[in-house]
Amino acid sequence: TLIIESSSVIIRNIVELVVDNSRSADGEVEGLTDEFSTLEFLSMVNVGLNSLSKLPSLPKLRKLELSDNNLSGSLETLSEKCPNLTYLNLSGNKIKELSNVEALVNLKNLQSLDLFNCEITSLDDYRESVFELLPQVTYLDGFDHEDNEAPDSEDEDEGGTGSAAGDYDDEDDDDEDDEDGSEGGEVVGRGFQVNRADQVGRSGCGPQV
Repeated sequence: TLIIESSSVIIRNIVELVVDNSRSADGEVEGLTDEFSTLEFLSMVNVGLNSLSKLPSLPKLRKLELSDNNLSGSLETLSEKCPNLTYLNLSGNKIKELSNVEALVNLKNLQSLDLFNCEITSLDDYRESVFELLPQVTYLDGFDHEDNEAPDSEDEDEGGTGSAAGDYDDEDDDDEDDEDGSEGGEVVGRGFQVNRADQVGRSGCGPQV
């Protein structure tokens, strides 16, 4: 189970959280709770998720990366827990039918949806069907209904104030460790990124044994 520990004060100031390539147990990231009320960007790429039923309430979340997991349904949870999503990446999951994404119609602010490398993309009239099913979506797999590519700004979270996931720099490791005492990840601005696949360290907390 992936474990996140930190003081409530720090948790409530985090707007970006990256736990890519870590491990989850039974679809749960232990420590990822409703306390992350200010979170605007969450990346859980390749963490073994097969369900979103245990996702906490994240009312300010705008961008969610869930690619390369084992999700096939239960997407209705997103409109309940993350009602303000504007960007959702479900690439590389086990989404096969239009019915699997139908629940996303309740995400009224969803503008960009990625379903690359999902079986659903092999359906006849896939793009037309998804656009019809989800009229609020402007960009599907990076292109709009007229095959115009999404602008670069669409790929970045407009609400985020910390660094993007790819901007975390090894040169800052020593400084961050001195300031935060964290061995398992880096706090950059108001964002946090995991450094190692088997742990999440936060604010002086190392891996759980």
